[in-house]
Amino acid sequence: MAVHSSYSLWWDTYFAVIAVVVGATITVLDATPVRRVVALVALAAMAGLHAAVGRRLSRRVGDGIISIVVLFVHIALFAVAIVALPAAAWLLFAVIPLIFRMAPTGVAIAAVLLVNAVPVVADVVTGHGDVRMDLVIAAVSAASGIWLGLWIIKVIEQSTGRAHLIAELEASRAEVARLSHEAGVTAERTRLAGEIHDTLAQGFTSIITLIQAADPGLRDERLALAVRTARENLAESRAIVAALAPSALASGLLDAVRRQAARFTEETGVPAGFRVTGEPRELPTAVEVVLLRATQEALANVRRHARAREAAVLLAYSPAAVRVVIRDDGCGFAPASTGGFGLPGMRSRAEQVGGVLTVRSDPDTGTTIELEVPAPPPATTEVRA
Repeated sequence: MAVHSSYSLWWDTYFAVIAVVVGATITVLDATPVRRVVALVALAAMAGLHAAVGRRLSRRVGDGIISIVVLFVHIALFAVAIVALPAAAWLLFAVIPLIFRMAPTGVAIAAVLLVNAVPVVADVVTGHGDVRMDLVIAAVSAASGIWLGLWIIKVIEQSTGRAHLIAELEASRAEVARLSHEAGVTAERTRLAGEIHDTLAQGFTSIITLIQAADPGLRDERLALAVRTARENLAESRAIVAALAPSALASGLLDAVRRQAARFTEETGVPAGFRVTGEPRELPTAVEVVLLRATQEALANVRRHARAREAAVLLAYSPAAVRVVIRDDGCGFAPASTGGFGLPGMRSRAEQVGGVLTVRSDPDTGTTIELEVPAPPPATTEVRA
């Protein structure tokens, strides 16, 4: 279990303070120089071991046998210091937290009992000190040390859990913000589609109706031209509405493209066949929008410029890509010389999803517009019983 770096810094500082205080106490005690030196050397070895290895290992509680070995070296050095000078027992305040930082809980409890037994054993071995009193102190120290260690572990686990929860909440908030943004974009697209349908499309329809009411046979060439222009713009406004409104793709790309071909035939009287090859599958919304918009734009160009007698739309699914092909037998054009926002707009949208737009046109064979977009099928995960 990893220990947060801020906790490790505080515990390292605590260990250093205890070591300095105990070292200063040993220095001023009334004891033989040899005992003081042995105790100070043991204390210095503990501090050096912790600085060199223990600090790093204590950040990964119970992660390996090395931590436990280093911990028991600490306990051995602590025992040396105790045997040399019983006053070194104050190091328990530093050793017990260190035990819980470097060993699993079960091993840590056993180590706390062991380290508290060291002063009692030292009294028996050296014949100095009050064994009974040290035994009582060891019992109280072991009980409080185990309680404190378990409490510290619980606090760290709770703090780590809160940190994970905060991270999850931040991720959830970012996801909510993203979804809210997408919902706002969708709502705005729907609003624009409704505005165009209720204003421009209805206005063009009214213009056509009024002109035909005034001149049903459209004998006046200027009125006939006005009707044709209004119909073309009505078709374009409907295409824009279809591209903006999410309902355009509600029943899937295949049905949406089929409807575009049928609408083209209905509005122009020019037959537009529709064919699909491969196995239809669900595609990302961005890919479907680009393919549908390309179909709409190509059919609009046929309606406005091609003077075609026939058109055809192909939707082809392959394992790695999806193609839409719009062909007509009209008068053709020079693709390099086209201006406006028709083909350049299609190319721009195709590039946004990694697609390629190909245009072939001449007066003898008409025009073929092909858009291929990479769309590999989603990976499937095998479920084993």
